[in-house]
Amino acid sequence: MTVTKSEIKAILETLTAPGEGKSLIENNNVTNINVFGDEVVVDVQISNPTLQAKKKTESEIEKAIVTGFPGTRVKVNLTVAAKKETPKTDTNVIKGEKIPGIQNIVAIASGKGGVGKSTVTANMAITLQKMGFKVGVLDADVYGPSMHLMFDVAKEKPISVNVDGRSKMKPVENYGIKLLSLGFFTNPNEAVIWRGPMASKALNQMIFDADWGELDFLLIDLPPGTGDIHLSIVQALPITGAVVVSTPQNIALADAKKGVAMFEQKSIKVPVLGIVENMSYFTPEELPENKYYIFGQDGAKHLAQDLQTAFLGEIPLVQGIREAGDVGHPVALQNGTPQEQAFQEITKNMASELIKRNQDLPPTEVVKITTMSGCSTK
Repeated sequence: MTVTKSEIKAILETLTAPGEGKSLIENNNVTNINVFGDEVVVDVQISNPTLQAKKKTESEIEKAIVTGFPGTRVKVNLTVAAKKETPKTDTNVIKGEKIPGIQNIVAIASGKGGVGKSTVTANMAITLQKMGFKVGVLDADVYGPSMHLMFDVAKEKPISVNVDGRSKMKPVENYGIKLLSLGFFTNPNEAVIWRGPMASKALNQMIFDADWGELDFLLIDLPPGTGDIHLSIVQALPITGAVVVSTPQNIALADAKKGVAMFEQKSIKVPVLGIVENMSYFTPEELPENKYYIFGQDGAKHLAQDLQTAFLGEIPLVQGIREAGDVGHPVALQNGTPQEQAFQEITKNMASELIKRNQDLPPTEVVKITTMSGCSTK
């Protein structure tokens, strides 16, 4: 009786490796079948690497082949080995590389807290979306997240989606903006008390384990100051450019200057697209022609000139801007108002500076440093 390769394959289709569910053929466990007269050569790889699993598989295959050809002395030459794991391809991004599908990553920073950086980020995102761009916002202010409140999605939770066999977070969406914030995952009544490495790990998950899709802009709302989170961001992502927000007062300007200096360090080299002056002046409703410079006049404009960077524009101190943010309906959604026009101006100026930056400068590289003093590990 002649033994054929197809007959051996048919026999192997009836057998299953321990714990694998499908037959040896369906599961691609069989890597080789050859027949030389009465000798059958079979090579098999299984997922279970234990000796017990290998011995059981060998025994079952040999028994099935021998009993499958009664009256024929079949010599079975069998090898059962553990499957070699193939490295999984990351379908999103390797840390330090550009995220596929995201064209520009803009960091919004401030030297100190309370100057309206998050308000500028939210309204700039809305304005870009109204201009026809696809926009996402990453709330990187780990200890004081606010974007989930400003976009009226505090009760939402990112859902898990399957992307090429990998589970990822789907950003929450409102007003046409995709959003991820630690505020979705923490108790609003409890403080986030984490050391730097824990905060950085949470941030990396929101960057690399998210399904951002196609975006023209990803705006990153950084925490105030110059610390661990800022370092983690510039080490994780090639930031296209940064915008620094300040009020006109001297104390805020001194800190804004440090924020600009951080991005311009030789070891970081993230282009600063410009400075935004928030709370520039106050105009009472009953005196619409009057401007009261409560925190000083043109401070950020002069700082931009001194630092030879662009002045992107000024935002007035208006109660309605604060109220709109508090109710989760950014003021830039209110068409035709002076506040909407102010955010439109700074956003257009930012986009113009970004175009110049992309034309004149090479893509930003991620930073490899150990301290903010600029000590390189390259």
